[in-house]
This record gives sequence, C-alpha cells and structure tokens, in this order.
Amino acid sequence: LVILVPDGTRVEDEHGLLADLVGSGIRAVVARGGRGGRGNASLATSRDRVPSGAEAGEPGEDKRLSVELRIVADVGLVGLPNAGKSTLLATLTAAHPKIADYPFTTLSPNLGVAGEEERFVVADVPGLVEGAHEGKGLGHRFLRHVSRCRALVLVVDLSAPEPAVDLATVRAELEAYDRAMAARPSLVVGTKRDLAPDVDPQALLGSAAIAVSAVTGEGLDRLRERLAALAREASAVAEERSAYVVLRPARPRFVVKREGERFRVIGRDVERWVSETDLDDSVKLERLQRRLVREGVERELASAGARRGDEVVIGDVAFEFLPEGG
Repeated sequence: LVILVPDGTRVEDEHGLLADLVGSGIRAVVARGGRGGRGNASLATSRDRVPSGAEAGEPGEDKRLSVELRIVADVGLVGLPNAGKSTLLATLTAAHPKIADYPFTTLSPNLGVAGEEERFVVADVPGLVEGAHEGKGLGHRFLRHVSRCRALVLVVDLSAPEPAVDLATVRAELEAYDRAMAARPSLVVGTKRDLAPDVDPQALLGSAAIAVSAVTGEGLDRLRERLAALAREASAVAEERSAYVVLRPARPRFVVKREGERFRVIGRDVERWVSETDLDDSVKLERLQRRLVREGVERELASAGARRGDEVVIGDVAFEFLPEGG
C-alpha cells in the first residue's frame, strides 16, 4: 500500500520519528507487510519428500502512526498578531487569507506564490506572542511551521506603540525555539506605513528595514525585489537533505513474560512460526516444537519459572508447557 502525502510530512510511532519527508519523490517504509509462507516443495525432508501442506503467510506490521504536515515555503512571514502579515501575503500573491482588524485572525498557515520570472512560495504564519516557544498562544503549533521556511521576513506594525520592542520579541521567540532559525536569511519589514508617516523605520528596526503600505503601495516594489533576492539566497544556502533514517538498537529475538498463572512468549519470529504452522497437522506441530527448543524458547520458559503443565501463549495460540525430558 502506497500513501501519497504532501511535501513536509512527518510520520511518528510510539517510539518517535520514523520519517521526515522533505523534497519531491522522497519515500519511506513505515510498516512492513508480512513475509509469504513457503510452499510444500520447500518443506520436503528426507522422511517426507512430498509434504501435503504449506506454511501460512506472516502477518504484516500493525502500527498506530501520527502524521503531521509542516509546511515547506521559500519565505515565511513571521510577526506578532495583527502585524499585517495576511494583508502583505494578499498584496504580494494571489492568495486570499482571512483579514480582519483583530488578533489571531489567522489560525493556520496560508500559502501564496509570488514573483514573475522567478517564482517562490510565501507562507503567512499565524501570529506569535511572548512565550510562544513555551507553547503560549499555540506557539509550538505555529513555530513548527516556521522551522520549515528557508528564509524569514520579520513583520512589524509601525503603528504599534513600540515597534522595536515587538521586533525584539519576535527574534527572541525564534531563537528560544530553535537557534538555527536566527541564522537563516531574513528581512525586516515595517507594515502600515500609512498609519505611521512620521516614524523612522530604519532608526527603529535597523538600516536594512523596508517600510511598506498595502493601502498606498509605498515600498511594495522594493519589497518584491528584496524577497526574490532573499528566496535566491535561501535556496543557495539550503542544505541538501537526505531521507531520514531511523537507527534503533536490535531487539532480542524473543522475551518471556509472566502473566499471572501463565507465560507469554513475545517475539516476531516465534509468533510468525506459530501463525504459519497448521496445528492440526501432527508432523508440522512436531517440527514447530523442535524449532522452539532449538531457538531456546523452552530453556527461557524454564528459567522464568514455567513448570510442566503451565499455560504458554505465543501470538494468539495457547499451549501446555511440556518440556522434553521433564
């Protein structure tokens, strides 16, 4: 079974991350099917040259998976709530995000494609609040998407009481969540210039800051040029990512656990051997018993305290413990 997922999908199980699928065509096996059973020709012995039966196939893996999409964008618009990120996205691209004059209008990322000759993807990330790196204001949920953006545009409302403090807050939250994000190519943009005509954006936000107004169009052409250059820079420095490979310690072939008055043998191989065996066939049942003895299952059961006549469960089948010579 092949399941198609969007670029940027992460897959986890109860043990942690299984696959981080970033890039076109990346594949990962997260649950394996069972191995097919052997036919009668493979079961022939010197005593039984033409066996009448065959082995059943092995069950496939049964897993509960968590699948999460983290958007992948060339440029991410990041800022406090109501900083004008959605308006900026709508102005620069053909996207139509929800826009309103109150905080937290955007609760999920919006994507748009900007540029003419050089096209790049812009993401409007929901607004951050102080303490976002600790999860405040759904901060972890939003910052996960920021981590996928190759370059960042720090959006600040020039009409706010303290734009410089707002910028410092955004930078601090990004660095507290992931220091690597602070080192990414970035650009500072002051929005709502029409509401703050007397403010000196360079003095407040740095000499490289760009002041824009979606109402008057001031600064938008310059911003488009800078965004295209920023997307190129981010693409040039982006590291080539390989498929995520999970390396975990090898598990023992089987373990024996006591469950009240009975014992359970847990292990992929021993459970497969039992499920493949026709227990109504005395020859196959004898073959299974010899195999379990050879693999040390009987010895481990005895070490765990199993006595003759005790119930032993392997997979979905219960047996009576009848050790050889005991």
